Amino acid sequence: MNLGIIKGIQLPACDVDLLTLGRLIAVPFRQNIREGEVLWLYPSQHLPDNFSLDQYYQTQYLTKAESAFAELQTYPIQIKVWARCEYHWRINPQQKYLLEKIAKSTVWKLEALEHIFEQYQVLKLLILRVYRLSNPCVVNGPTESGAFYWPQREDVMAMNRESDTPVISEANFYQRKALLVGGEVYPYKDLEALQLQVEQIGSINLAANQLNDDIKIFLGWSSDKPVKPIKPDLDWIKTIARIGNSSDGNTFEKLVRKSFIKLGFANSNNKPEASLDPESTGGAGGLDFYCETPYQVVGECKATKSETVADGTPAQLIKLGHKHLQEQYDCCIKIIMAAGQLNRHAKQTAIGNRMNVIRPETLQKLVELKAKQPGSIDLLQLKPYLEQQPFGEEADAKVNRYIDDVREKLKVRSHIVQLVKDFLERTKSTSVEFNQLHGAYAFSMSPHPLKYEEMHQILIELSSPLTGYLGRIKGEDLGRDHFYFLRDLPLDD
Repeated sequence: MNLGIIKGIQLPACDVDLLTLGRLIAVPFRQNIREGEVLWLYPSQHLPDNFSLDQYYQTQYLTKAESAFAELQTYPIQIKVWARCEYHWRINPQQKYLLEKIAKSTVWKLEALEHIFEQYQVLKLLILRVYRLSNPCVVNGPTESGAFYWPQREDVMAMNRESDTPVISEANFYQRKALLVGGEVYPYKDLEALQLQVEQIGSINLAANQLNDDIKIFLGWSSDKPVKPIKPDLDWIKTIARIGNSSDGNTFEKLVRKSFIKLGFANSNNKPEASLDPESTGGAGGLDFYCETPYQVVGECKATKSETVADGTPAQLIKLGHKHLQEQYDCCIKIIMAAGQLNRHAKQTAIGNRMNVIRPETLQKLVELKAKQPGSIDLLQLKPYLEQQPFGEEADAKVNRYIDDVREKLKVRSHIVQLVKDFLERTKSTSVEFNQLHGAYAFSMSPHPLKYEEMHQILIELSSPLTGYLGRIKGEDLGRDHFYFLRDLPLDD
């Protein structure tokens, strides 16, 4: 449905930029706006009470503010968003203590907010739900300075719709609104400052762009269903099985080394005969791969197009392991990466010497999972699978069981995150109590039943700052903990 917007409001250009990016949900605005009113957001070159940029904005936002105002030096200019007023909040003298908390949660200096308050004995904050236009409006000439913007005949006004994309999700918006109005300090201000620094170096360091995107998704400054970027790593990862089933042994050895590094293994050893460097393979007299941390792993690679694997492959691992690692060899987990079937003698040697025979397809699945879900592979949890029977070719099945277990855990966690998100959007709540959530999980199409304490432990994990899928408000007891949505946990096919 189209929405007929009659007027706009003039806001400082930097504030409009930050609203557009999802960094702000509220701005100071003195004139009354009724709840539910829809408005254009016009980027103005003026600040309240004739403040200068450095008087109005906190230091870390000055570069952003200067850039935003510089873009308005010439016309035409664009209006890229519209907004719906959710609440016009009046902070009266009895609530003056909130000014410090608002400053800590936003971009304006406390001194500026206090000055506005002293002038009018009230600070009015307009809380806005902001939506992106599919096509921007074009303002072709200057408009008269003031609180409002009225489109002129020469301006080209785009069509706005109810279906336009909000800059932040509904759950994220209402959670942030509750924090602001409740006088709670926004908890991710330091992360915002980091994002600004990362964004500024993105043009000279492309690797920073991925970190920038990840932070914005975590903070909710992204679309509700973010499109996951294609991982460049997948290009080489998807060749592991094919190369392993060829006669290109040298390339396969390099891919195996890259795979172990990708999984989180490392080796500070500079000796090429016992290394993990993909560009410096062991050669005829060296080990195919050797990992030192987080635990020792030594292995031999055998790319095979069609032939069986002879006893020489496990025998070579024993010989070279003792030669280059001496007594350390016995402490190592031992792996043979091979596509072909082992012959009878090779099977006996592998099983008798506790060697895991793993197929290239299984290695590829493991590394793909790590690439798509970086926190999913815990090498210390994988270790017991590699240390325990069965060995030989049957070891491949136990590694696949580990992969299946990880995928099942991811499904459960993704389901819980979606459950929180759906509950908040359905009820228009800012958070959900654990007791309510546990009941909702029991009656949902869950991939796996969970005990009460087990589900709570998973929620603690998902709300950790290191994962950041949910937020947590600690209650008086376990059942009174509240959780809120931060970002999706998408599953790849």
